[in-house]
Amino acid sequence: MKRILFIALGFGLIFLVIFTHVQVKKLAAREEAKKKEFPKIMKVNFNYDSVYLAGGCFWGVEAFLDKIPGVKNTQVGYANGNTKNPTYEQVKYENTGHAEAVYVQYNPKEITLEQLIKIFFEIIDPASINKQGGDAGAQYRTGVYYTDEKDKERIQKVFDELAPNYKAPIVVELKPIDNFYPAENYHQKYLQKNPNGYCHIDLSKADKYKKTA
Repeated sequence: MKRILFIALGFGLIFLVIFTHVQVKKLAAREEAKKKEFPKIMKVNFNYDSVYLAGGCFWGVEAFLDKIPGVKNTQVGYANGNTKNPTYEQVKYENTGHAEAVYVQYNPKEITLEQLIKIFFEIIDPASINKQGGDAGAQYRTGVYYTDEKDKERIQKVFDELAPNYKAPIVVELKPIDNFYPAENYHQKYLQKNPNGYCHIDLSKADKYKKTA
């Protein structure tokens, strides 16, 4: 009788281990699937102007910009590359040509384009090529990608005004936005969902702007 009981107990433990393993794998698969879900690109709001800003890892750049008065909507994604609908893994490990960027919609009645660019420069090293903070690679290059050709001259004037502040030349790209693909849902508002997550930016620099809405 004891032998039968031990055999039954053994089979029960084996079943429990297998069941637990299967459930863990299913949970991991669901989490992995979530990381591959993509949002739609933000709708254009004709009350706001827009610009795309690349400043290294987009988690911190988005979190910083969300604190700035006048910035109304942000979305992280992959900009000005040569691969359609890239994944994060492709941008990280393959030569897609994309930069991690933040699509910014702002109210020009509350903050001008010039002010926004100057604030953006506070969180980047504009003289560094393909490297911001501890992140290196072409996807971490800096760039300002405009949506209106008229904005190019305005942005260039800001670059020229700020240039004397740096010992090395400014290497921030200034180009029209050619393409932008939203990053996976996992990356959207990442630091809101993961307050202790990695960030190469000192977000406290935004506190002085005291966004209230």
